[in-house]
Amino acid sequence: MKKFNFRKVLDGLTASSPGSGSSSGSNSGGGSGSVHPGGTAGVLREEIQETLTSEYFHICKTVRHGFPYQPTALAFDPVQKTLAIGTRTGAIRILGRPGVDCYCQHESGAAVLQLQFLINEGALVSASSDDTLHLWNLRQKRPAILHSLKFNRERITYCHLPFQSKWLYVGTERGNTHIVNIESFILSGYVIMWNKAIELSTKTHPGPVVHLSDSPRDEGKLLIGYENGTVVFWDLKSKRAELRVYYDEAIHSIDWHHEGKQFMCSHSDGSLTLWNLKSPSRPFQTTVPHGKSQKEGRKSESCKPILKVEYKTCRNSEPFIIFSGGLSYDKACRRPSLTIMHGKAITVLEMDHPIVEFLTLCETPYPNEFQEPYAVVVLLEKDLIVVDLTQSNFPIFENPYPMDIHESPVTCTAYFADCPPDLILVLYSIGVKHKKQGYSNKEWPITGGAWNLGTQTYPEIIITGHADGSIKFWDASAITLQMLYKLKTSKVFEKQKVGEGKQTCEIVEEDPYAIQMIYWCPESRIFCVSGVSAYVIIYKFSRHEITAEIVSLEVRLQYDVEDIITPEPETSPPFPDLSSQLPSSRSLSGSTNTVASEGVAKDSIPCLNVKTRPVRMPPGYQAELVIQLVWVDGEPPQQITSLAVSSAYGIVAFGNCNGLAVVDFIQKTVLLSMGTIDLYRSSDLYQRQPRSPRKNKQFIADPGMISPPFTLDYFSLFPLPAADAGVLACSKDNFCMRGLSNFYPDLTKRIRTSYQSLTELNDSPVPLELERCKSPTSGLATRIPEAAAGFCRNEIPAVRQRNQVHHLPDHVNGHCTSPTSQSCSSGKRLSSADVSKVNRWGPGRPPFRKAQSAACMEISLPVTTEESRENSYNRSRSSSISSIDKDSKEAITALYFMESFARKNDSTISPCLFVGTSLGMVFIISLNLPSADEQRFTEPVMVLPSGTFLSLKGAVLTFSCMDRTGGLMQPPYEVWKDPNNIEENEKSWRRKLVMNFPSPSQEIGDHQYTIICSEKQAKVFSLPSQTCLYVHNITETSFILRADVVVMCNSACLACFCANGHIMIMSLPSLRPMLDVNYLPLTDMRIARTFCFTNEGQALYLVSPTEIQRLTYSQEMCDNLQDMLGDLFTPIETPEAQNRGFLKGLFGGSGQTFDREELFGEASAGKASRSLAQHIPGPGGIEGMKGAAGGVMGELTRARIALDERGQRLGELEEKTAGMMTSAEAFSKHAHELMLKYKDKKWYQF
Repeated sequence: MKKFNFRKVLDGLTASSPGSGSSSGSNSGGGSGSVHPGGTAGVLREEIQETLTSEYFHICKTVRHGFPYQPTALAFDPVQKTLAIGTRTGAIRILGRPGVDCYCQHESGAAVLQLQFLINEGALVSASSDDTLHLWNLRQKRPAILHSLKFNRERITYCHLPFQSKWLYVGTERGNTHIVNIESFILSGYVIMWNKAIELSTKTHPGPVVHLSDSPRDEGKLLIGYENGTVVFWDLKSKRAELRVYYDEAIHSIDWHHEGKQFMCSHSDGSLTLWNLKSPSRPFQTTVPHGKSQKEGRKSESCKPILKVEYKTCRNSEPFIIFSGGLSYDKACRRPSLTIMHGKAITVLEMDHPIVEFLTLCETPYPNEFQEPYAVVVLLEKDLIVVDLTQSNFPIFENPYPMDIHESPVTCTAYFADCPPDLILVLYSIGVKHKKQGYSNKEWPITGGAWNLGTQTYPEIIITGHADGSIKFWDASAITLQMLYKLKTSKVFEKQKVGEGKQTCEIVEEDPYAIQMIYWCPESRIFCVSGVSAYVIIYKFSRHEITAEIVSLEVRLQYDVEDIITPEPETSPPFPDLSSQLPSSRSLSGSTNTVASEGVAKDSIPCLNVKTRPVRMPPGYQAELVIQLVWVDGEPPQQITSLAVSSAYGIVAFGNCNGLAVVDFIQKTVLLSMGTIDLYRSSDLYQRQPRSPRKNKQFIADPGMISPPFTLDYFSLFPLPAADAGVLACSKDNFCMRGLSNFYPDLTKRIRTSYQSLTELNDSPVPLELERCKSPTSGLATRIPEAAAGFCRNEIPAVRQRNQVHHLPDHVNGHCTSPTSQSCSSGKRLSSADVSKVNRWGPGRPPFRKAQSAACMEISLPVTTEESRENSYNRSRSSSISSIDKDSKEAITALYFMESFARKNDSTISPCLFVGTSLGMVFIISLNLPSADEQRFTEPVMVLPSGTFLSLKGAVLTFSCMDRTGGLMQPPYEVWKDPNNIEENEKSWRRKLVMNFPSPSQEIGDHQYTIICSEKQAKVFSLPSQTCLYVHNITETSFILRADVVVMCNSACLACFCANGHIMIMSLPSLRPMLDVNYLPLTDMRIARTFCFTNEGQALYLVSPTEIQRLTYSQEMCDNLQDMLGDLFTPIETPEAQNRGFLKGLFGGSGQTFDREELFGEASAGKASRSLAQHIPGPGGIEGMKGAAGGVMGELTRARIALDERGQRLGELEEKTAGMMTSAEAFSKHAHELMLKYKDKKWYQF
């Protein structure tokens, strides 16, 4: 029967849809679908053959990198040499050699209490906080649960699995000990009840079981430790306590000496007690390692509890006693420590984070042999370290896993697939010189599993930005992650002195250097970052070390709506004196001398101070230019919301909720500094209506500002109306809100930050009477065309605009996150309650208080409709109020440099800058560059808004361009050349540019297609005609968080991640849906800030504050994923036990073989109560087969798993056969001896 493919039907329906959605190009009404206006789309469809279909796409997780978040448990297999870490969220990470890194998750999400490997068996037992035991199969690349056992009446506290045993001892909170068969995962009828373990005369409950272990000397004896200090040595055969030990202090852990004659306990008073089985009445030795020495006869000083102790013996040296905790109480400021006692030497290793668990790695898995410890694995709350015990100074091993992603909280990410192959080697060669020294010279001891490169080996690089201003470059090729290079952006700034931070850095209380946005051009190696303190740094890559001064620019960018009050004729002349009110200029380079004294509004002060002395810059990325936004009239600069760099043009552009700035980083000049509202008027800069200055306002001249150098050329180009030159007064009637306030329906999600309230306001309130007097069109008041300031380099700076804001803008740290285009333009009128809120913050209170780490945001869902209404803003508004509130701030949300058509009538392409805003508007700015290459360093760059407007629903997220044949056009770039290589620069000083022009065509018509995606919809425009060819309304009830135009299988597509958790892929240019999967509900703002797509079907996001989750939306990679993952289990022969010798076998313990099957089996112990525990069969590896069943490797995977299981069964059968043969030989020997003994005896001699 032929397989029916529903996705092909959808493709056919979408492709064959004719003019069903044919409406005007600007129509973006309800319903999703593609719109093909006119005949242009038909011509386009004939010319561009789209090769992508839905069969190319499939979503699956690939690998998780980083440190396990909130770890709770640790286990190690000494034969396979693999490590397992359990977490509070129910996750398990299994680590082996570099490349072997597996993540698995309990469906219940319960915290992992304990992990136990079935040593060299390829299995793992986990005990979770919901009192369930799970058996994991590690013989497949993606582990699956084989069995589960749920305890109903008792809580699990401790588990112990003896080496080469199939019976698991389980201690409970009630003090009972149960026994579980690992093979069948069925509870045995054999139970050690607490009341039988303790003496009958004891009147108190011993507490939960905190330790279980069998004696190394005799497997038939079980040591049970109770919390209150009682230790019971239980004889399993006779079912009675052989001896009991009592101590006054609570027990935390116990460990045996390998001979089985002594054991050591750690206690809550910081003491260690050593007990001998021959004299259990009192401890053989009692020590308080970190207690002060007392006089004879007095008890030692109590210390902090020793949470765990391990007692490991060596053949040629003194034993190791390793424990955590136990420090003196008088040293409260000391960090968590691990103490190593070796003979008389005591070494205290201080840790950066609290110790969760530690394990000592030993040479042998047998507990009755000399342990010979060689390393200690220490699991901290935020790190994993391994200490080398073979060297006297106890160095640590260099960790090959990327466990330090969270060294400083991750604030942003970038992902680049199929980048230039030489970049990884170059970055690694630079970064290896700055690695820390002092590591152990031995190899990493965790070497389990097997891994190969696989088939997909194209270079991949991940970049992470952090709260401390550091940037990390990672090699992410072949689903691994390795640190390449680290860049510290804070080195370009002066260290803040005590008290100085309050004056200059009030927009953040912590993390003033936190990275917000990253822009990297791999081809030109230009790197640019923006920080939370409103700065932009441009870096160039060099292999040579230099010492140079850091050039800095200060940009003044402000957006305020001014009150417009009709003036009285006698006080407001219609044409004020132009000479007295012209805008002033200030040097935009270097540091400012303006200091804000008490009581005076801060002005022209940057948030951070750039170093003015020459700075040594090592090889790697070196700072080329620092651009800082400055305070304006007591208002802090708003954080940057968009960033773009063009290495070919030598221009960087950035924007925020105030406006747009364009800077030439070759000539170190400001080209444009314009408010967002002036972008609308840039096409008609001369037509300004005269207006009166503000009533009863005095224009205060700034003594630090000088008259600008107006020239005849400037006035001939842009004549200024006299009335427009008078807007210089300082206004403080503006409001800023820090946080997200989504104007959504009740069923949508409400996002909140963990830093502060959603409605924190700034400065003094707006008089309501003044607001009522405003005209609905007052926001359209004329002002000086500060756009003109950018047309002649930076000679004319931006002029402050005055706009009164009567709304609560929808921004978080400057990022516009409104889901709809209305949410930025609609707001809430201030009531008296709002006014009181404003006054509460006091004058001069900045709107932003702390750097926004991606790890510190979350999303809360409304419980009820009533609660949702109470916590959200009312959206019902009258038309008059809406018209007044159109003065809302409009943030710049997307920027894109490209060779394109700036205007409709253009016949050739030219350098352009696409600008997208939070209200869905798109502006095209034309860049006029010098024609000759040598003139680029001296001639000015002209930046001129073209007057072209395009519109979408919702904030604009991304741009891209395609040529006439459907090929994706990459922005032009400059070929990298070492700027500090003198020999190379002397040979060729010319800049090598790579330009991507549209494919030539003989026909007269459009030559380029622009893709624009917003929070709500995607559109494809044809240029230069600016015809909208396709419209796809992606979502109506939610909004897009991330959108990227990516290349897969040599074809372009649009990838989107929606706030409701859907991942959607659309073909280009027709915007046909290829994939729509409900992948991940947005439960944390961290995901929204770090989710990103890249080429070749790859994506990633920060799944926890310490982990990066990578995924793929490529069907081909899903099929090949099994080959790319590492093997967790490899066949290794179990080492043979050492020969004990005749004397040790005779006097060292029981020489009989302990048969646990006979003792714990159903035949002798009976069945356990059904109400005590419930057996839950697991999928048994079926999930692993399902993951591979969709591809070509499905059958091979199933066959491989079947072979593994068959081999395991054959091995078990062989062991059982060998055991039966040994028993038969023993029986034959005894029978023969018995026959010889009674051979010559008569019948009457018996």
